[in-house]
Amino acid sequence: MKRKISVGLCLAAFLCLHPALSVSQESQGRPAARIDGSGSDWRSLGENDFRQVNCHPQTWIWQADALHCSGSPIGVLATKQTFVNFEMVVQWRHLHPAGNSGIFIWAPEQALQELKPDELPKYGIEIQALDHGYAEQYEQRTGKKGDWFTTNGDVFAVGKSTMIPFPPTSPNGSRSFPKKNLSKGMGEWNHYYIRAINGEVRLWVNGEEVSGGKECQPRSGCICLESEGSPVEFRQLRIRELP
Repeated sequence: MKRKISVGLCLAAFLCLHPALSVSQESQGRPAARIDGSGSDWRSLGENDFRQVNCHPQTWIWQADALHCSGSPIGVLATKQTFVNFEMVVQWRHLHPAGNSGIFIWAPEQALQELKPDELPKYGIEIQALDHGYAEQYEQRTGKKGDWFTTNGDVFAVGKSTMIPFPPTSPNGSRSFPKKNLSKGMGEWNHYYIRAINGEVRLWVNGEEVSGGKECQPRSGCICLESEGSPVEFRQLRIRELP
């Protein structure tokens, strides 16, 4: 009994000293660490921090409490600033079944120049955000099992970028597959915490680390939000730059 009390007191003291870290109760009853971006040196990312790249003006609409994306045309919204080492939190939700979207990090400026509508950058590390219905739709459309992707937070290099994925990986070894299936379905908000340091990226989904990779190249660039055919919303984007 004394040990349990001391552990609880230590945890309470730790949380008081680290306001950005809170403990939330997940659906299966297990506590999970959740970085909410409220600590020292964190700042919000808003409309003035982003620029249109290859979408229409109405594709991305900043609302009072969320950024709404129509999904058309395919393309990205990019930060004006480039980042090297950082932590980022963002919440997202799909509004239609089988929705597809994602967050690109370390997309160099050359990947965004002269990018046409319905094209995606040829550089960057993608942190994917898929609705669970995407897997079912893919199987119905192709008659094949979608074993090369998941809907719970894949991380992978895009185009000319490179990365060594953390296991488990996709069958061809190009994607880091999540160790746990923690994403929520259409209409529900998901919480991503992304930590990108010295060419290594790690992803936490709804409070637990699931995927990532190391030795990313390039390891400097813009952060992009992806429009890919279906309406999606983002909110509470916050970032903290690191040395």
